[in-house]
Amino acid sequence: MKKKITLAVFSAFCCALDGFAQQQEKPDEIRIIGHYENAVGTSDAASQGYITPQLIEARPMLRPGEVLEYVPGVIITQHSGDGKANQYFLRGFNLDHGTDFRTTVDHMPVNMPTHAHGQGYSDLNFLIPELVSRVAYKKGPYFAEEGDFSSAGAADIDYYTKMPKGIASIGLGGNRYARAMAANSFDAGPGHLLYGLELYHNDGPWDNPEDYRKLNGVMRFSQGTNADGYTLTLMGYTGKWNATDQIPQRAVDSGEVSRFGAVDATDGGKTSRYSLSLDRHKTLANGGVFHMDVYAIRYRLNLFSNFTFFLDNPANGDQFEQADARSIFGLTPSWIFTGKWDGRQTINKFGLDARRDSIDVALYNTTARDRFNTVRSDKVAQTGVGVYYENAVQWTDSFRSVVGVREDFYNARVDSDLPENSGTTRAHITSPKLNFVFGPFDKTEYFLNYGQGFHSNDARGTTIAVDPATGAPADKVPALVKSKGEEIGVRTERIPHLQSSLSLWRLTLDSELVFVGDAGTTEAGRPSLRRGIEWSNRYIPHNWLLVDFDLSVSRAQFTDDDPAGNTIPGAIDRVASLGVTVKDLGPWSGTVHARYFGPRPLVEDDSVRSQSSTIVSARASYKVDARTSINFDVFNLFNRKANDIEYYYPSQLRNEAAPVNDIHFHPAEPRTVRLAVVARY
Repeated sequence: MKKKITLAVFSAFCCALDGFAQQQEKPDEIRIIGHYENAVGTSDAASQGYITPQLIEARPMLRPGEVLEYVPGVIITQHSGDGKANQYFLRGFNLDHGTDFRTTVDHMPVNMPTHAHGQGYSDLNFLIPELVSRVAYKKGPYFAEEGDFSSAGAADIDYYTKMPKGIASIGLGGNRYARAMAANSFDAGPGHLLYGLELYHNDGPWDNPEDYRKLNGVMRFSQGTNADGYTLTLMGYTGKWNATDQIPQRAVDSGEVSRFGAVDATDGGKTSRYSLSLDRHKTLANGGVFHMDVYAIRYRLNLFSNFTFFLDNPANGDQFEQADARSIFGLTPSWIFTGKWDGRQTINKFGLDARRDSIDVALYNTTARDRFNTVRSDKVAQTGVGVYYENAVQWTDSFRSVVGVREDFYNARVDSDLPENSGTTRAHITSPKLNFVFGPFDKTEYFLNYGQGFHSNDARGTTIAVDPATGAPADKVPALVKSKGEEIGVRTERIPHLQSSLSLWRLTLDSELVFVGDAGTTEAGRPSLRRGIEWSNRYIPHNWLLVDFDLSVSRAQFTDDDPAGNTIPGAIDRVASLGVTVKDLGPWSGTVHARYFGPRPLVEDDSVRSQSSTIVSARASYKVDARTSINFDVFNLFNRKANDIEYYYPSQLRNEAAPVNDIHFHPAEPRTVRLAVVARY
């Protein structure tokens, strides 16, 4: 297979679609097409949609975080051990571990502000994919209910309250991969009880076995109806692993390490996440709807990394530990009221989003995971409160508007072991939203979207006065950074059996969040501009055949003048994916999925660029009987020699006398085979 998906392939795909005859259908009919609920009339933007559990069941998944890769245009990779949060790419962003993409699971936040490893850190390893009932995704800062970290987009992952059927799965594969999972639900007293449990182990292809072990559990009790009820959810996850972080290209070229080797074999980490949440919903007497989520989360991470090897400490090495322990409390009440204004249908939504993080965060110098120096240690109390209002008016049968405004308030108290870096920060920001939807006209809708959003910066950066490592004066960063986005889109079902969406978008940020390789964290950087176009297609010519095809092209650049250059390191410019699923061909079903991950600049002047890659994965499923099936998964089917991530920065190996600027990469896993027996009961 070629390294690139060529224009000829795309042209042939388009020509095939142009040959189909038109099909008459009611303009207001909403249809669920296969793996996505993206019919005309279901969203306020062409780039907004819903992912169904059928896609999660059909497509092979190497890591649980790849649930987000089903969002058109999103790429999920890893630059370290699998117990660490994934690397995310979308709309010209290298989002590092979250930054400008907001993720929630059952309305609980996943992004972590003022995190030890990076602002907005989003670890989805506690996710059990078989429990996911739907993923709602949005792109751009156009939606009033989405706050911090949502400038590029947002995704809310919902779990079932009642399982369609009980499920048990046992999976085995190469590199000592093993997974056991069971989930079911049943009536319990006045309500319904759901449970899910997962045991997991994997060494991966690494010379230094990953030995990733995790235990994952969910229990949910629900009572009532969709009109008046509640769900109480308890989740628990713990994981431990060894890591093979990115390695320098020169070490591989010289034979010092293999592509799957490690320079520092003692890197790794351990983490845990426990949560309790309540989802309460009720229809009010006046026809309105009240919905509130209340949650408490206890989270810990100890992460050991060494990205520069012997650059700063030739004797002991540059390994460091990032430690994070926090308690999170939050609530998100909202009220929706429907009514009439001058004979026109209106919807008014009011909401509050409040969150408190009590954080112990520290950075240590270590050797083989043993601490020998404290760089800095901080206690942070950070509070974010957002209030929003959104109004939707159906002006005519073919035109509606959605107007909103959001006000966010930020407060942080930092108590540092270095008194000069302690302090209190307060800030607030206003984010207006404006959306127009025209149609449907001949089963086609048109969208105009505008919005302002923001991301927060690490609270420690808002109070810092002295660099704790060097003692030199340090510059403070603003607490909240504004973003502004615009989008023009169209969604059509004019061609029979096809849903197609096209969007042209633009996004500016007052300051980038940039990953710093030698510190293993994110820092506030320069202002930026991103522009792009996305094309998404869902085609079902037969009940047994589904085709999902997505293409995204973008351009990212800094907007200030700097001799270093104006390209943004790590900014992705081209993404394409093609998935073909056949189902119920006798006892057989199967999926083939191809993903193209385009090249990225690695330095500001674009003189060094990453490789591109095309990786194909496949699943064949055989139904033994009505209750039992066997899944055979092959990842990286053609065994492509590709990289999950590439950076360019200076490092120094033990046998080198001076730092060397080099590409540092983490390879994609080679061909990997897994077999699972799945029983439904």
